[in-house]
Amino acid sequence: MKKLLSVILGVTFASSVWANEVSFDRYVEGLKQEARSQGVSEQIITQAFENVTYKPRAVKADRNQPEKKLTLDEYIPRAVPDWKVKQAKELYTKHAEELNRIGDEYGVQPRFIVALWGVESNFGRFTGNYSVIDALSTMAYDGRREAFFRKEAMAALQILDEGHIPVEEFKGSWAGAMGQCQFMPSSFLSFAADGNGDGKKDIWNSEADVFASAANYLSQSGWGNKHTWGRQVKLPDGFDTSIQGRGEGKGKYLQEWSKLGITRYDGRPLPKLDEDIQAWLIAPDDANGRVYLVYNNYNVLMKWNRSYYFALAVSHLADRIVL
Repeated sequence: MKKLLSVILGVTFASSVWANEVSFDRYVEGLKQEARSQGVSEQIITQAFENVTYKPRAVKADRNQPEKKLTLDEYIPRAVPDWKVKQAKELYTKHAEELNRIGDEYGVQPRFIVALWGVESNFGRFTGNYSVIDALSTMAYDGRREAFFRKEAMAALQILDEGHIPVEEFKGSWAGAMGQCQFMPSSFLSFAADGNGDGKKDIWNSEADVFASAANYLSQSGWGNKHTWGRQVKLPDGFDTSIQGRGEGKGKYLQEWSKLGITRYDGRPLPKLDEDIQAWLIAPDDANGRVYLVYNNYNVLMKWNRSYYFALAVSHLADRIVL
């Protein structure tokens, strides 16, 4: 009973077993109490939860992730179709002045900013129409990742409390990802930036703010603008693929990989740089599929989204923008 009471009052994060053993309305009361304990104003708590609604479609979307795993040969053409490349090039040209200014400020090549924009939200066209508070409250109540979503719900309330966006315009995906760069609320608080100097951080409507926020995320996560993300490579016959991966001790310098017989995909030698850099060998579909040597910037993209496929989609689109 004591544990159940803590759920209702929001005093502690309850385990997923207990999360949905109270009604959704009573669970929301616990979220409100937690928000108060974190200093969120009563006005915002009232406005944010006034019409909060449980969204079973969000839970269904979370549990019905595609089970069939596409190979990269199938996935890349779907994620980076020719029409998206064409739009990316057009938008890169249209916003070139703004992108170059922001890229210089944060030390991020503009093509990667545009590529992230394109892969995340199709250049701002698909940002989600869920109430962020509805989505996060629902996902926390569902219990599968309760602690994560409760934390994001508190971050969302802080965003509202700081006045970044009105409650009625606070929209996002079924998981609570927001705006044209699809930041979770905690990422917004850490990385959202004012790209046009108007004093706001509007990742929903301001393209300059979207660009600056994406660039700030990459910059603060360790991005370097001297090098690219990596490249597809070819392995020699009989190569020991057990040395692939991004774990500790797996990185080698490019010339070390070259001595092991790895070449560019077209068979040419790996580049010889004035200052050799570390790279990691990855084979998301095993050695019979596409194989890549990736640099630190790829590791940074994996902080944005932990999917090898996502990071490769962004990387391939960024490459095609300038080719």
